Amino acid sequence: MTPVVTTLKQADIFDGLTPTQMELISSICTEKQYNSGDTLFKENTPGDGLYVIINGSVEIQVDPSFVAGHFVGDPYTIATLRRGQSFGEISLVDEGFRSASARVVQYDTRLIHIPRESLMLLCDTYPALGYRLMRNLAADLAMKIRSTDLKVRDHLYWTQIKNKSSKVDRPNGESDNNESTDA
Repeated sequence: MTPVVTTLKQADIFDGLTPTQMELISSICTEKQYNSGDTLFKENTPGDGLYVIINGSVEIQVDPSFVAGHFVGDPYTIATLRRGQSFGEISLVDEGFRSASARVVQYDTRLIHIPRESLMLLCDTYPALGYRLMRNLAADLAMKIRSTDLKVRDHLYWTQIKNKSSKVDRPNGESDNNESTDA
């Protein structure tokens, strides 16, 4: 078994594939080394494939200005991924733009890139491989959506708590804590 196949087997989206199917996928993969701070792709750019981490770590980030155009600030990290994890899968489902950016955060991070067009050709040529891969991909994306949903709910909860606990001045000069301002 090649080192690429060994790494691919760690990624959930390749679960249950036969050794022959794994070898077919590994034949279209490219391996590349990156350094901390390298940007793999930016949000709202075309996607061309998916990545699997051999070693190192990658942050998945969203730019707040895409949500509220007037907002200025640092990108918000929604996930930090490590060995055996995959990202960029949405580009396999559609040919739309990336929903987030990916940035390397560890020196000597090595990744496998699997080009969308080559992988789709394999899925069309070998329907059993395509079925299993797309089923696994759907499960992986569902898990990531649920995780992101929990993070959004957590953020909304703490934002509400913060807003409730902060002192709000009322138009007539009274404070929110019902203390009298009479002397």
